[in-house]
Amino acid sequence: MQELQATWTALKLGGLIIVPLSVLAVIALGIMLEKAFVYWRYARLSHDLLNLVETYGFEWADLEKILSGLEERHYYKRFFEVVISNRHHPSWWTESRAADEAQLIETSLARRLWVLETIVTAAPLLGLVGTVVGMMRAFQVIGGEGIVNPTAVTGGVAEALIATVVGLVIALIALFGFNYFSRLQSRTMDEMERLGTRLIDHIRLDQENGNNETA
Repeated sequence: MQELQATWTALKLGGLIIVPLSVLAVIALGIMLEKAFVYWRYARLSHDLLNLVETYGFEWADLEKILSGLEERHYYKRFFEVVISNRHHPSWWTESRAADEAQLIETSLARRLWVLETIVTAAPLLGLVGTVVGMMRAFQVIGGEGIVNPTAVTGGVAEALIATVVGLVIALIALFGFNYFSRLQSRTMDEMERLGTRLIDHIRLDQENGNNETA
């Protein structure tokens, strides 16, 4: 309890600049929690689905059965269903439709990441503003009263240092979040592209078998 009170007292010494910094911290935390929920709920690839797609000559009905158990917003379900619905068309057509859907999914996964990237830059700059304001107050006290009131001088210096520290901490957290979710997005899209290629291979195999039976 005492530690929380000490932290609150230190933040109050940071001045008004702590308010916008706190807003940036809440926004960054909210975005990271939302991204974590989205990847956990809608972008996880089950072992059953992965193993089935990797199986040579699997049955499309088995794939549709697994996909039926996923939520409509699940990214892999959306992607695979586009491939399935177009598998009777020429493979180049199916590839084109799958690429379009993958682009939509990538755009959805990248949503609001630019906000985290902006916070990485904005938070230290806001902290720098607090530093400048705090030092200006300290110099004003020195210029007006000399060193008669050392408490006022140290208060201005404390405001400057606290604002800088808070801005840097927020920027670091946002940077880690941005890099982590950017990497997760890249891995998800790479895996989706790889599995999409497997499905296209199965489509070509089915089409070749159909041509052989016709011949």
